[in-house]
Amino acid sequence: MKISRTLKNLRNPANLEDLTTLKTPAERLRTYGSFVRFSHSVFALPFALTGALLALHRTGEWSAAVVGWRALWIVLAMVAARSAAMGFNRLVDAPYDALNPRTASREIPRGALSIVEARIFVGVSSIVFVFAAWMLGPLTFVLSPVALAIVFWYSLAKRFTSYTQLFLGLAMAVAPVGGWLAAGGREGWEPWLLGLAIGTWVGGFDVLYACQDLEFDRAHGLRSIPARFGVPRALVISRGMHLLTVVCLAALGPIANLGPVYLGGVAGVAVLLVYEQSLVSAHDLSQVKRAFDLNGYVGVLYLLTTAVAIYVH
Repeated sequence: MKISRTLKNLRNPANLEDLTTLKTPAERLRTYGSFVRFSHSVFALPFALTGALLALHRTGEWSAAVVGWRALWIVLAMVAARSAAMGFNRLVDAPYDALNPRTASREIPRGALSIVEARIFVGVSSIVFVFAAWMLGPLTFVLSPVALAIVFWYSLAKRFTSYTQLFLGLAMAVAPVGGWLAAGGREGWEPWLLGLAIGTWVGGFDVLYACQDLEFDRAHGLRSIPARFGVPRALVISRGMHLLTVVCLAALGPIANLGPVYLGGVAGVAVLLVYEQSLVSAHDLSQVKRAFDLNGYVGVLYLLTTAVAIYVH
């Protein structure tokens, strides 16, 4: 009943101050960027590009036209897919966000963005993603609705399963596989190892992030790994997932014949993940946001060192 009333208030907000004061295009653009946390695109995008690099490494198609064309559409597809997924997440979670003190200041609960505007944004982002997938080839176009279904399902999973974070990992694992296919890759272990690596990496840090909302989730019937197992065991699960991330990335080196530079990059990723985990304990969750933000460096470091390894090799 409380959720229903909250949803009704969101559809018919009493306080329209934010909706009426943000008038300029620049202000609206900033609102939309904040709405989908545009800066967090650095999580999945580097792995999509890495998947494409590994496919080109295998096929040897390194012409400037091929690389530039595919990179352009991969970036557009990834940004559009992530924007659609995040917008959908904000839409379906809006009633809960309005009740949670940690999330009550998000764009829909505070009235900076209306439900209708958010729906239009998700629809347009989805169309852009499907179009970019079409430009990358018939296989990626055919698979694009499947990819959207996977990334949208994560937002609903917390209503049905305690393993919500694993579904987020699955949604993010689509990125390197999609990059591999978009660059002409077909058979090979590379996209599957990279997909498992990013899936366990993202799932691992989302477990940390979900620890903040354990009491709220339990009180409102929402499910997550921390809500089911408690914070101490959730941290053990998160650390196990990050260990698997490093193992998968390391195994990819010899399979793709990437050499010592690549393994040095994997070691750097491992150091970042160890430091991230060290910031959070069962008795102190005050550094979760700081630990979360560290992940922005993981994908960038991995992409750069993989690119250098391919070039040197």
